[in-house]
Amino acid sequence: MFRSGRFFGLQGARDGGGLVPAPATEQIAGGYIIYGPRTMAVTFGNGVQMYTLNPDSGRFELDRDNLTLPRESREFAINASNYRHWPQPVRAYIDDCLAGTDGPREANFNMRWIASLVAETHRILMRGGIFLYPADGRKGYEHGRLRMLYECAPIAFLIEQAGGRATDGCEPIMGTSPGQLHQRTPFVFGSTDMVARVATYHDLPETEVSALFGNRGLFRA
Repeated sequence: MFRSGRFFGLQGARDGGGLVPAPATEQIAGGYIIYGPRTMAVTFGNGVQMYTLNPDSGRFELDRDNLTLPRESREFAINASNYRHWPQPVRAYIDDCLAGTDGPREANFNMRWIASLVAETHRILMRGGIFLYPADGRKGYEHGRLRMLYECAPIAFLIEQAGGRATDGCEPIMGTSPGQLHQRTPFVFGSTDMVARVATYHDLPETEVSALFGNRGLFRA
């Protein structure tokens, strides 16, 4: 099990030598380092490459090149203890996953929650799936908890380089410009089809997202 990790990113927009908030699309490189039984570095900029530290040589050696994640999966990651605070579309999405083969998804899902953003990202790159940290009704969480500039934007760039998708629940993170250094945002990322489905729940009529395990109109044949 990987114990922890760090993200790093590099943007093209600078002001007098100091990094300032800039559109997520201006990122030019970045990645993360994760450490535990193995130490790995994952980088992006022109595709996603994964390197593993060789303890004998002390060098990071290429492990996987042009890494891509699956479009679909049967795993989701979210802190379910906050269920009562989530917006209704997020509740409906999770309700339908939990309903399994008896619900509108007609499939069983597994929940994963490591509570480490780097480790969650690494697992999704390896196995596919979706990570959700929505805004919710608690004080201080109205705009989410993760920071756009140095948490969400680097992950979004990495995930999209690997063929996935990253949004604030509706709109792409890569199309967003943070207005301040520590600006927060809701965050949903992972396999393309799963992330796209979350956005459709926000478009459903309130009567459909309010019915527990309901037959959502957009998903009926």
